[in-house]
Amino acid sequence: MDTRKITFKGHSGDTLNARLDLPDGPARAAALFAHCFTCSKDIPATRRIAGRLAAQGIAVLRFDFTGLGHSEGEFENTNFTSNVEDLCRAADFLRENVATPQLLIGHSLGGSAVIKAAPQIDGVRAVVTIGAPADPGHVSKHFAEQLDAIREHGEAQVDLAGRPFTIRRQFLDDITEARLDEALKQMHAALLVLHSPQDTTVGIRNAAEIFQGAMHPKSFITLDDADHLITRAEDADYAADVIGAWSTRYLQLADEALPAGAPEGVTRVSEVSPKSFRQDINVSGKHMLTADEPVKLGGTDRGPSPYQLVAAGLGACTSMTIRMVARRKGIPLEHVSTDVTHDKEHRTDCEHCGEGGARLDVFHRRIHLAGELSSEDRQRLLEIADKCPVHRTLESEIVVETVLTDGRD
Repeated sequence: MDTRKITFKGHSGDTLNARLDLPDGPARAAALFAHCFTCSKDIPATRRIAGRLAAQGIAVLRFDFTGLGHSEGEFENTNFTSNVEDLCRAADFLRENVATPQLLIGHSLGGSAVIKAAPQIDGVRAVVTIGAPADPGHVSKHFAEQLDAIREHGEAQVDLAGRPFTIRRQFLDDITEARLDEALKQMHAALLVLHSPQDTTVGIRNAAEIFQGAMHPKSFITLDDADHLITRAEDADYAADVIGAWSTRYLQLADEALPAGAPEGVTRVSEVSPKSFRQDINVSGKHMLTADEPVKLGGTDRGPSPYQLVAAGLGACTSMTIRMVARRKGIPLEHVSTDVTHDKEHRTDCEHCGEGGARLDVFHRRIHLAGELSSEDRQRLLEIADKCPVHRTLESEIVVETVLTDGRD
């Protein structure tokens, strides 16, 4: 993933600091991410979700609102309305420099902000909220003890997540008047609501209110026992995977150009972290897979091993070939399944990488055929299994050409 530091002007002319997470290959779509109240673009959940979406071919812009993180400006002069205006400026930057943002994602109050901003941003096709309040005024509970002081004196210093912030009366007035009802009906985009029933910061009832107030198409996915800040890596990864899978139904994704000599496109494999074996696999910019190693071999078991992926290719090709012939020859095959096993583990096999000597790899294949089939039909289909293209490739002489590159060609 290519992460670039960028800046653009916010609603008041102050310079806002941002990160643009780009896919390793061409971006198929662009997304805009709004962080939670008084948070920043760099909290772990935001980084992880943006990174996972970039691995799926979606460029993601995440930025610090005015007066927060590394952005210029005074936080005490901002409010919910100014956050929405900053989002619109961020959308303009994306449109001019990458692509029109089709996907808006907001965490906590950022979720409320993307709902409010969606009708104002042309080209938005999908909106995602994560632990978002149905009423922006919900955030005032974080400084409930200072509300009287703010109203009486015009401002007060409050402690939020261990940091001091100045909250002014204009902020209270703005969140009190802010409503999402009309925006939910006017945004003309698909909505995905992600929320944890265990969220003690923004209760689950908020998800219900947002969902009920939105027009179709809309979806709700529970984040089970995740906390409000989505601090666990597995929860952030799950949210990102759900967003990526769900959004493909609504986004207009650009097709990846097929390079010469690659009729099925490029299969791009990128490690998720140098501290693990987990790999993101992007196939022709359209299909996302994950590869990993079992826990006993030092992995996290979040995906099949490399050998299991090879076995999957052989099994899929076997079943496809059998079905194609049965269909062509009018054989009454009702169902076909193929079990494939391999008697080596990738990690242990790789311990001998670089050593010479011949070796024999054996893939064991068990084929199940269902239907009113004669013995001749079964024998014919069994024979055709050995003619599947992947089978023939694995048994033929294979040449793997490898070069080092400084970037993506």
